[in-house]
Amino acid sequence: MKAQSSDLTGKLLIAMPGIGDPRFDGAVVFMCAHSEDGAMGLMINKVSQDISVSDVFSQLEIRVTPDMRPLPVHFGGPVEVGRGFVLHSTDYDADHASMDVGPGYAMTASREILRDMARGTGPAERILCLGYAGWGPGQLEGEIGQNGWLSCDATTEIVFHTPDAQKWQAALLSLGVSPALLSADAGRA
Repeated sequence: MKAQSSDLTGKLLIAMPGIGDPRFDGAVVFMCAHSEDGAMGLMINKVSQDISVSDVFSQLEIRVTPDMRPLPVHFGGPVEVGRGFVLHSTDYDADHASMDVGPGYAMTASREILRDMARGTGPAERILCLGYAGWGPGQLEGEIGQNGWLSCDATTEIVFHTPDAQKWQAALLSLGVSPALLSADAGRA
């Protein structure tokens, strides 16, 4: 298996079985930022069962047009669950509100992107998330060391084109790892 990079920005984290937090069971997290100060990412494979895009847009008083493409609302993580983030392709830039988060990816947390998506414009590829996953300094590295996560390259195919229920398996397979062979126990020499 591939060694863990020191900067996981723009990579995918894949939750290992037995991660210990049910919110992350089977999770795939797109890493938006990772440094010695901590890390931030968005779960891209868990659709919210409690809130719809029409609920979000109605609360923000954004009018949806018939041109808006279907858009599920994802549970991005347990931090600031009332805050919205859009992970998207770099064909869209919201006047200094979009942040590059890896080659070919950007993240925007503005009303402007939501208004554009409601009109049927905005980024060609997008995932709307409420909340995010966050780690303090050294916390993620500790979880990786305890066999909590694997990482792999983020591909447009996995991030935007693989059905949510299949992203975890697809991310593992991109590393050559069979999900059936994973164990929740870390090896000890």
